[in-house]
Amino acid sequence: MNTLPDPHAPQRFTLSSLAAKWLGPATEACVAPLLLLVALYLPFAYFVLPEASALHLSLFGINLIGQIMCFALLALALDLVWGYAGILSLGHGVFFGIGGYLMAIYLLNGAYEQTHVLPDFMQYMGASEFPPLWKALSRLDVTVLATIVASAAVAAVFGFVTFRSRINGVYLSIITQALTYALMLLLFINDVGLGGNNGMTGFTQLAGHPVAGATTQIGLAVASCVLLVAAYVGVRYLTRSALGRALIAVRDDEARMRFLGYRTHTLKLLAWCLSAVLAALAGMLYVPQVGIVNPTIVSPQLSVEIAVWVAIGGRGTLLGAIFGAILVNGIKFWLTAELPAVWPFILAGVTLLIVVCFNNGVWGTFKAAAGRERQP
Repeated sequence: MNTLPDPHAPQRFTLSSLAAKWLGPATEACVAPLLLLVALYLPFAYFVLPEASALHLSLFGINLIGQIMCFALLALALDLVWGYAGILSLGHGVFFGIGGYLMAIYLLNGAYEQTHVLPDFMQYMGASEFPPLWKALSRLDVTVLATIVASAAVAAVFGFVTFRSRINGVYLSIITQALTYALMLLLFINDVGLGGNNGMTGFTQLAGHPVAGATTQIGLAVASCVLLVAAYVGVRYLTRSALGRALIAVRDDEARMRFLGYRTHTLKLLAWCLSAVLAALAGMLYVPQVGIVNPTIVSPQLSVEIAVWVAIGGRGTLLGAIFGAILVNGIKFWLTAELPAVWPFILAGVTLLIVVCFNNGVWGTFKAAAGRERQP
């Protein structure tokens, strides 16, 4: 016989009870407004609050926040294909690099128009004029469009060949990382004309404003937050639609979905191309904030780190990917400044601790506990 709980009995605070209390649809719905508040706070903290205030942010701090927002967008892009379509990509740095290099070409266009001096790597290669093909990216809107088209086209070609051939699992992961490594080696070659080992730098203006100026850097950080919000809202809506449910079914049992008549390779290709575009846009915003782009932007190490961010936060949760990227990179930036000699070991230990203690990632574990608590 069911009995009512004793109101005077001591309450037990377990992981499930705490998660059920604080996690839910309302909590996830607050993420977008919270990030927008961060975007609004950045210029206020720099221009309005006095430097003596504890809430004041330096331009360096705002720049770090902007970079972290780009990494969060990159993690969100990977979570779309890994968490919902079951595609573990260890080569998303390729799309990140596409956006970064195209943005660098646009920025070098602006620098050349201002100084009429060729970049150092072009002078080293013996070039006598600015590449005519690069001049097509002299406008920001054209560059954004070219980034979207280029990343989607590369993703479509690769995805069509691999998904149509039913290459899945670890084989696909190995191929993506091999392509990332091959592209990095290609970019190291000076004859490619993209700066070689030294990369491209010397950016002076962005849309007519000084790249290193406070207004421009704060604007880039705000744009990173806003784009992350827009991507999160859009992807969240997508994953809760019929297409999202179909992707989850493909992830769980692709053979049965094919038997039911679904074109599973088309479903995966759509998610793959969208993920590539988001990663490329993150690269576009990242490069002017760091002031340089070189082959390390497509290094296999970065692509593996993206998967680590998603795994720590919890794949298949979207919000967990954002949380994981912010957490890991926040710790990384802090330890790099405070403990530069031992920070890799501390970060590795924290990562292992989280992975061992939270099987589904931090956010994924709490969300699963909340779901169990709400079941009758």
